[in-house]
Amino acid sequence: MNLHLLHRGDSPLVVDVPHAGTFVPPALAARLSPAARAVPDTDWHVEKLYAFAPAAGATLMVATHSRIAADLNRDPSGAALYPGADNTELCPTRTFDNDAIYGDGDIPGAEEIAARRAAYFDPYHAALAAEVERVRARHGHALLLDGHSIRSSVSRFFAGRLPDLNLGTADGASCAPGLQAAAVATLAGAAGFTHVVNGRFKGGYVTRTYGWPAQRVHALQLEIAQCAYMDEAPPYRWDAARAAPLAAVLERLVAALTAWRSA
Repeated sequence: MNLHLLHRGDSPLVVDVPHAGTFVPPALAARLSPAARAVPDTDWHVEKLYAFAPAAGATLMVATHSRIAADLNRDPSGAALYPGADNTELCPTRTFDNDAIYGDGDIPGAEEIAARRAAYFDPYHAALAAEVERVRARHGHALLLDGHSIRSSVSRFFAGRLPDLNLGTADGASCAPGLQAAAVATLAGAAGFTHVVNGRFKGGYVTRTYGWPAQRVHALQLEIAQCAYMDEAPPYRWDAARAAPLAAVLERLVAALTAWRSA
């Protein structure tokens, strides 16, 4: 199976969805705990939320494999995204609910982690980097929107309920101030939705690695609370009526990012 689905567009914007994949290779699936086999930590249906992006001229890249195989938004060196907090790994060993993903003695070792990086992580990022460079060469700058979602309440990572829309720009380091301002204005104008900028989610490996404003590559992460568009409990049902207002917000966000130009 291909590691990603790609719909190539002509605008400066690349929308990346690294955690919507649900495929687990059979040999790996056979090793998983019952809790992990349901791939509960998937960014469910995010590819549907951004399904409009190609028609808007953006490139849309969606991972097919589950983050259980390799988390495409984690630093492969093992460095923590949020020092001092509870962080997940390149090859996660616990679900968001702290259930074991593997049985005793079956946690991936260094050799297996390196092999999974070579098989899943490195090819995906080579393809993503190529798309970013393609649009940068065409337009003189590139924009990368890293699309995610998570349950609105995950006590392992944050207290209370997450805002609906969580914009991350590595505390402003991954994109130009004007681009962040354009994104914030769109989210602030989204009636019925709460938002925060650089709150609990400041942007993961993708945002921090690709966002280099000095090289005219700007990256932002948007983490969405899943209750805004779906049922958070299994079987994780997509709610088209609930999703429609959110998709409209995302369409306005994509339009604002695409229209932005550096001074």
